[in-house]
Amino acid sequence: MNILVVMIPLSILLLIGAGIAFFWAVEHDQFDDMDTPKLLPLLDDPSPKPADAQHDDPKDTPA
Repeated sequence: MNILVVMIPLSILLLIGAGIAFFWAVEHDQFDDMDTPKLLPLLDDPSPKPADAQHDDPKDTPA
């Protein structure tokens, strides 16, 4: 039963910490746009790099 003296205040502190974290996230607009992030992986890259773009530097070519 002595463990309850530790566990109850600890659980209350964790609950307060979670509440503070939640209200901080809401206040800093973390939940403003919930639709765009899930669509970003589906969008095509607007400007794909050419395959030979890695060899543009003349110093990198083998002699």
